Amino acid sequence: MAKIKLTKTELKTQRDALKQFSRFLPTLQLKKQQLQMELRLSKKLLQENEAADQALRDGLASWIVLFGDKANIEDKVANYLTIEKIDCDKTNIAGVTVPVFNEVLFSVTEYDLYSEEPYLDDVIQAVKDVISIREAHKVLEEQFRLLENELRLTTQRVNLFEKVKIPECKENIRRIQIYLGDMDTAAVARSKIAKGKGVAA
Repeated sequence: MAKIKLTKTELKTQRDALKQFSRFLPTLQLKKQQLQMELRLSKKLLQENEAADQALRDGLASWIVLFGDKANIEDKVANYLTIEKIDCDKTNIAGVTVPVFNEVLFSVTEYDLYSEEPYLDDVIQAVKDVISIREAHKVLEEQFRLLENELRLTTQRVNLFEKVKIPECKENIRRIQIYLGDMDTAAVARSKIAKGKGVAA
């Protein structure tokens, strides 16, 4: 504990600090609760995204049989499909700016419907869906990381206020009040002694 001055000025400083810490603590506790709730929601969205990705890949297993293997699908689709842009926004969640996935914008090269397999349209759409889900997953992971980091920092602040700053201020106030009380008592005693000496003389 840092050494403090045992004065009325320091007493006021400590009381002001205690008032400030006590005022900010509920806000920090509320932010912590909001972040915990948002983190649970973020985790749920990640799990839903992973389940959708798995379901889509399971559905694509039948296409792999038609094309021979996964590499042939990727090569075939790569000839016609390119990613133009991954469209994301930013939003504020419990005081944290996080990215929000909107969509993946693709460009599809024209192809001859008579020379290609009749199911190529469906395969291209399925690959677009897979890419979109995976890009959304990256954004959701970043959201989760940012919220988790902010929760860690907020929890540290709550603990600092609850377990260090507020108890420290209360103890400092108690020590100063005891010291000032002792000084007042000593001053009264000295005054009585001086008065007694004055009467005796």
